[in-house]
Formats: sequence, structure tokens, C-alpha cells
Amino acid sequence: IMFPHVHSFDLIMTHTADVIIIGGGVVGAALAVGCLEQGARVHVLDGDDTDLRAARANFGLIWVQSKGHAMPAYARWTRSSADLWPKFSAGLTDVSGRNLQLRQQGGLSFCLGEAAFETKRQSIARLHNQREAWSADVRMVERRELETMLPGVRLGRDVAGASFCPQDGECDPLALLYALHAAVLLAGGGFHAGAKAVAIQRIGEVFHVSTSKGIFEAPRLLIAAGHGARALAESVGLSAPISPQRGQIVVTERLPPFLPYAGDTIRQTADGTVMIGATHEDVGFNLDATVAGEASLAADAVRVFPELASARMVRAWSGLRVLTPDGCPLYAESETHPGAALITCHSGVTLAAVHAKVLAPALMRGRLGEEFSAFGGERFSP
Repeated sequence: IMFPHVHSFDLIMTHTADVIIIGGGVVGAALAVGCLEQGARVHVLDGDDTDLRAARANFGLIWVQSKGHAMPAYARWTRSSADLWPKFSAGLTDVSGRNLQLRQQGGLSFCLGEAAFETKRQSIARLHNQREAWSADVRMVERRELETMLPGVRLGRDVAGASFCPQDGECDPLALLYALHAAVLLAGGGFHAGAKAVAIQRIGEVFHVSTSKGIFEAPRLLIAAGHGARALAESVGLSAPISPQRGQIVVTERLPPFLPYAGDTIRQTADGTVMIGATHEDVGFNLDATVAGEASLAADAVRVFPELASARMVRAWSGLRVLTPDGCPLYAESETHPGAALITCHSGVTLAAVHAKVLAPALMRGRLGEEFSAFGGERFSP
């Protein structure tokens, strides 16, 4: 309907808040929950269903043992989040009514062949030498002990053993995403689906984010848009040196329970299906699931558990990891646009607890302290 003397932009609704979060995946939603717990008014701007969404293709691990090999601060940060996960999960379940299927009985990383076992053993030994930085209780488990940990399970002849970390665990990543969204809405936050950010301006001390659902205004802006963050970050004077890496996942039919621990490549869900993953493919933004990738995953899984050879595959999919050059999180605050920050990582599930309980309160205080300096963008400067 056209009205005389009224421009089209006059009809666009304007929403005000204390914090605007661009990105409604696990990272953005966890930050929103944390900001709301601090008493802030929050609007979450989510994109379209056709956008690249790492949260919907997640393996669902809360994983400590392989994090921080090159960055001790990341090892400590990951362990802190794993320690917070039980209380974090219980709180989300109480609020949303959704069981996150959290299981934190430890995690196994299987070693196929003696050479792989020895390489892993040496890697773990180096980490234990960094005792002031490495707080996970990772140890090597030889095949005989592994067989006692998995009674009644036949291991493949190539399995030499595994590394084991008692802090590792797993959850239902889609239930986590649902619970976070529900928590945002129930706490009075705004969650706007299909509100893709197309432009950001800073006028005075307020950010104005233009979307198809209106204009959103707030003095604080958090960009947690995954692969959509690069252009948005540049508009507020930040650099987002992130790249995609495709990971494919295969899921079997429901099987009787046999795997009581999380596995970095094989895990059995609460409903009995077995998730097998994940490939590491540098193919740009290609999201195709391939027969070759699925066959490779299936072959390795059968080498670990031969009985899986008779299991039927019921579905497969792929997703794109959001990776920084060193694989560690990036938390950067803008010097040219005070109040704007970039938050990106590929461990959104693992770090969800510290993002909500530690990082969000720190961001709300105004500036990230020295404890976050290792995660700044300066480490990628020439």
C-alpha cells in the first residue's frame, strides 16, 4: 500500500536493545543466553534456512583431549567448558523442557595400527610436560584394557588401543540448539529468523543493523555469524580470517547399546543410531555428500568395530567447519568501532558453556580482559 509523502524506509520497524547478536547458531545463541542472564535486552538476528549452518551438521561432541596442542590457553578454556557442561545442560533442560542427552563418561580416540598408537602416545606425553597449561587427564589405553572397557564388543584386528579422556562427552546438538533458542525467547530476548544482516552503521555510539525484518539498534554488537562473518566484520574494522572445511557424517540404523563412551569418529546416540564421522576436506563451500567420503568413513568404522559391516546406513550429510588459520577460537574487539566484537570458532558445542557463562559476561563488562588475549586477532597479523 502506497501512502503519499511517506518513503518506504519510514515504514520499516526499528527495534532497540542493549545487544545485537548476528548469528543464531550454537555460538550466537549461547552468547545471547549469557547476555540475557546479565540483565541485558538482546536481539538475535538469524539468517535464512538456506544459509550455511554448522550447527545443523554437528557431531555433538564435548571434546577436550585434542584441543590446545599449539595453544595452552585453548586447552584450559576447553577444560573449563567441559567442567561447566553438566550444570549448563541441566539449566537448559529446566528452562526448555528438552533433554540434551548429555553423557560425559569419557571419550575414546581409537588408534588403528601400532604406528598410530605410538604417535598418539608421544603427543600425549608432550602435552603432559606442559602441566601448567594442560589440565585434561588424558592417558593411553592399550588394546587389552580397551577390551575390558568395552565388554562383549569385538574390536577389529587393527585396533592397537586408544587415548582416553574422562572429561570428554557428547550431547544431542540439535536438542542443544533448540534449548538455546527456547531459553532466549523465554528470557524475553528477541529471536528473528530470516533477518539476515545486510548493512551495519555506527551512528554516534549506537550500531544500526539493517535487515529485511527492520532496523535493529544497540550500543553493543556481537558478530557470531559463522561463514557469514567475514564481510560483516570488515564493516566494523575487524578481520575474520576464516575458511570452510567440509565434514561428512554417516548415520546407521538403531542398534543395541554397545558403546558407553563418546568417540571422536564413532559415537552411539541415545536412540541407538551410530554416528560415523567426519571427513576433513578442503573443497571450498561445496556441501555435497559424496559416495567416496561415505565409503571411507564406513571402512574405517568397520576396522574399529567389524560388526558394523552388517548395519544399514540410514542417512548421511555434510557440513562446513568454521576454521581460523590455527583452528583455535577468535574473539576480537574493534578498535575503530567500540562496542563491536567478532566471536568465531569451530567448537561451538564444546565451548557453549563458557560462551554463555564466562565470555558473555566479560563482553557485557565492556572489554575483554587479559585472560582472553590469546584468542585475539593480533596473532594473525603479518
